[in-house]
Amino acid sequence: MTARERVELTEAPIRVEDVTADMEDRASGAVVTFVGRVRDHHEGRSVCSVHYHVYAEMALPVMQAIARETLERFPIARIVILHRIGHLQIGEASVLVAVASAHRDEAFRACRHGIDRIKEDVPIWKKEVLADGVEEWVDARCGHGH
Repeated sequence: MTARERVELTEAPIRVEDVTADMEDRASGAVVTFVGRVRDHHEGRSVCSVHYHVYAEMALPVMQAIARETLERFPIARIVILHRIGHLQIGEASVLVAVASAHRDEAFRACRHGIDRIKEDVPIWKKEVLADGVEEWVDARCGHGH
C-alpha cells in the first residue's frame, strides 16, 4: 500500500467523518464517498442485524488490488476502502469507498468502480438475522443495487 491508498477490514465502526477529513488534498477538488449500510429488510423480509464473515487472507489482497487498479485506471489522488466484519446492527456502515480527485466526474466513476469490484470479487459473506429468528447466509458479493 502507498500513501495514496488505505485498505482495511475492521471490526471497529466506520467513522465516515474521519475518513472524509483524512482525504484532504490541496489538488483535489472532489471527494466522493460511498457508504453501504445495513438495511432492515431483504427480499421482503425484516432483518434485525447481520454478521459479516470474511476470508481475510484472500479478501485483503483482493481489496488492495482493487485500490491499485482504481488508482491506475482513473486520474484520482487517493482511495480508501474499508469493510466491516463481525456483528452489525441496522443502520451501521458496513462498507466505505472514498475517492479524492481533481474533478468530480473522475471521482464518481472511480468510486463506483471500486464498490462494484468489491461486490463482485471480495470473498465476504453475511448472515442475516431475520425478525422471525431465522438466520440466513447471503453472499455479500452478489446483487448490484441490493
